[in-house]
Formats: sequence, structure tokens, C-alpha cells
Amino acid sequence: MSTPDLTIHHAFLPHTDNDASLAFYRDTLGFEVRNDVEWNGLHWLTVGPVDQPATSIVLYPPAAQPGMTEEERRTVAEMMAKGTFASINLATTDLDGTFERLQSGIADGAEVVQEPTEQPWGIRDAAFRDPAGSMIRIFEVK
Repeated sequence: MSTPDLTIHHAFLPHTDNDASLAFYRDTLGFEVRNDVEWNGLHWLTVGPVDQPATSIVLYPPAAQPGMTEEERRTVAEMMAKGTFASINLATTDLDGTFERLQSGIADGAEVVQEPTEQPWGIRDAAFRDPAGSMIRIFEVK
């Protein structure tokens, strides 16, 4: 049986403030902006690592989800505020250097959650929350 030719093309994270998202993903993480779409006052922002043009993160307005009720919108907003709605894992070969760079350039609304830590399951990682509350974990890979 052959392995399918599958790659990650887009991952989706909610965002509520286009300027804060730009500051975090472009200026702090160093991702390039690939698309910035505004429609009816809502923003979709596509970003990704400069050296990985086929992999992107789409930052989307959660209020634009079709079929979502007002109660569901409130629940999503509450979960985002607590940092329990969405997350993404990134990887680096230099966790300490990446952590220091990100910590010193962190924008308003984003926060450090965990300094570099050796986890009991054998991985070393750090964690941040982006301006919308999404958990950004950064794993050290060899």
C-alpha cells in the first residue's frame, strides 16, 4: 500500500483583531502575510513561514461561521478569552533562542504561558497565547 501524497495546506485559527494578529504573526513570529481579505467589516488573514510557501495559517473571524447561533458565538468568544478554543503546535531546532526572540518582541494582547520546559513525555516546549487567546506551543526538534 502506497502512502498518499498529503500535506498540510491550511490550518485555521480564530482572530478578533486584525492589527494585533498582524503584529503577532508577522512582526513577532516572523511569518509572511500571504493574503489579507476584508469583507463586510470582517478580516481573514493568511500567514505562514517564509520558507514553507505551501503551509499557511488562516486567521478567521469566528463570527463569520455560517449557521452559528448567537449562543454559540458567545460560547466561542468565552472560550477564546480563556484560551481554550484553538491551538497550534510549531517547531524549532533552537527553542531557547526562539523563546527569547518571541518574548522580547511580544505584542499587546499576546502573552507567555510557559517558558521552555522539559516535559515528562520527553519533549521540550514553550507556550504563548496569541492576541485572540489561541495557544501557540513551540516544540524543540532535533
